Amino acid sequence: MEKLGHVAFIIGVLIAILSGLLTKFVPADILMWILVALGLIVGFLNVTEKESTAFLVATIALMSVGGAGLNAFASVGSMIEGILKNLVAFVAPAALVVALKAVYAISATK
Repeated sequence: MEKLGHVAFIIGVLIAILSGLLTKFVPADILMWILVALGLIVGFLNVTEKESTAFLVATIALMSVGGAGLNAFASVGSMIEGILKNLVAFVAPAALVVALKAVYAISATK
């Protein structure tokens, strides 16, 4: 199962990058569902309790660049903007799962 999480992560990142480069050829709604599903798999299977803090900090940084930084990247090109949007769509569900697991772990120990 752990290997499935690693494979889902690699596939998710590759899909986010490639579809960002080929924004005109990839249907956005189908792509988002695929990225969300892969993100959920990564969140459930790939991030351990020890890694959760580092993962959530990295996710916050990525989502900040993907959200607030889109205006800065829009002048560079729509490809970078598409890649960032896709990476955020992939990482956000994983972050939700990891954050919920962390909150549960904290509340279960009290």
